[in-house]
Amino acid sequence: MRLLPAMSALAAVMIVACGPSSPGAASPGANVVAKNLSASEGVVVTAGCTPTGPELCFNANDDNCNGVIDEGCGVGTGVLQFMIAWGDSPADVDLSVMDPNGARVTKSNRSTPSGLLLEKNCPDDGCHQQNVENVYFDGTEPVRGRYVVEVKLVDPRNAELPVKVHLSARVGSRTWAMDLALSPGQGQDKQGFSFEL
Repeated sequence: MRLLPAMSALAAVMIVACGPSSPGAASPGANVVAKNLSASEGVVVTAGCTPTGPELCFNANDDNCNGVIDEGCGVGTGVLQFMIAWGDSPADVDLSVMDPNGARVTKSNRSTPSGLLLEKNCPDDGCHQQNVENVYFDGTEPVRGRYVVEVKLVDPRNAELPVKVHLSARVGSRTWAMDLALSPGQGQDKQGFSFEL
């Protein structure tokens, strides 16, 4: 599989994940586990949550550390979920996810045959200064293989640079987070990560 130029310089990262850990209780997606996770050069993957209390909306975080991102906020979730948030910035930022079959969910193709769905294309879909985009898997058994998640700065729209974007990922019952800094040109307009199921 050929990765886009910004993804070609991937660096392996050590993963510390967050999620439910009650012994003996099988959580949804317990058999869905990320392997061989790699991120764009310079991107640090961290635990997706630090328990801070109740879940907050539109921040692309697993605030209550239950393994689900922004639950109760009107966004779809599943055993795979990828969410970005960039606050009230006027910038146009896009989230895309490519499944192992090469099908890509984007703002112009909001679903794939494998079950990935994109909600909202902010700020154009009336996001009311709470910019988030969310891709999730609608099903219980996602296609096995390599997934590629990319976040691209499409148009800064006079936003302060770099545009700071928070990306969180749920794979099974675990979550991870990354803070991205996107600027036009020189390969800094696109960052992301990939993993295998």
